[in-house]
Amino acid sequence: MAFDIYSQWYPGRAPEPSQAAGDVAALPWTTANSVTLQLPSMRLLDFSNAVEGRPLLVCAPYALHRAKIADFAPGHSLMEALQEAGIARLYLTDWRSATPEMRYFSIDTYLSDLNVAVDTIGPPVDLAGLCQGGWLSLLYAARFPGKVRRLVLVGSPVDVSVPSELSRMVASLPQQGFEALVRQGDGIVSGKHMLQAWSVPLSVLDVEAALQRRLDDKSEDARALLDCFTRWNRETLDLPGTYYLEVTDWIFRRNRIATGDFVALGCKIDLAAVKLPVFLLAAENDIVVPPDQAFATLRLLGTPPAWLQCDTEPCDHLGLFIGCKALAGSWRRIARWLQSDLGEAAGERLQISA
Repeated sequence: MAFDIYSQWYPGRAPEPSQAAGDVAALPWTTANSVTLQLPSMRLLDFSNAVEGRPLLVCAPYALHRAKIADFAPGHSLMEALQEAGIARLYLTDWRSATPEMRYFSIDTYLSDLNVAVDTIGPPVDLAGLCQGGWLSLLYAARFPGKVRRLVLVGSPVDVSVPSELSRMVASLPQQGFEALVRQGDGIVSGKHMLQAWSVPLSVLDVEAALQRRLDDKSEDARALLDCFTRWNRETLDLPGTYYLEVTDWIFRRNRIATGDFVALGCKIDLAAVKLPVFLLAAENDIVVPPDQAFATLRLLGTPPAWLQCDTEPCDHLGLFIGCKALAGSWRRIARWLQSDLGEAAGERLQISA
């Protein structure tokens, strides 16, 4: 979503030229990290503070915005929260903006590179998928079951037969329209153009809802957070046309993952064969991936009930990733779940205290 709320904060002052133009400098990372692997599709960022421990790979959504959503700002950083919760080995997919050379990259391309990242870290890994990074993580876990120990899906669309604003929007448009958008960009879908096409006005209240904190004191901290949100929203990613058309058609129009008709790297995906422990988190006020859609994934999996965990957070979609209360609440429970012993018997149901 695009928005312009500078006039509400700085009456009579226009945004700086670098902000007014779509080509803004990349926001700095909040939490210290290093680049451990560079692939055509992504950089694998290492946020680890130890060399031992179970590795957790956070799979950011490859959609419109950058992976900075997982490391937004102090007090609003998922990577920071996971570190503080005791996750010592921690990684993040930083997807690259598509170049003309990437225009034929497909979902299989991203699954292949995700596999290289996992092999670099050293399987098995724990895998946490954010939003559309969730369906990619689920496909990966189904395709390479021996390489994923536990799976976390947060605000993730999988079964779009349960409607949402996002699935309705895609269904309402002919596929020819998406194809025309790809042709217009010579095989690349412009993030800047997508942002303009789907922009809606957002107020300071909307940003407050995402951050789960008040910003009306106009302190330096509040101004910095608002500026960070504005810049992050404008730093868009371009997408490969092939990938974009597969996502819109196969996942959001034909619902292939949920119906069992998705072929990933040459193998048909059967979600009933996914039997690893899974934690699903949804936002109560999410119009992008409402709880009913997020939790519809449960009935598709073969995971024993004892190894399934569900939680809801009283926030909107973005609040799941940058909301200070969500990071201190549900994400801390997720971290404890990842570090816990589930027991060998399916009847030993894990209990997590809030």
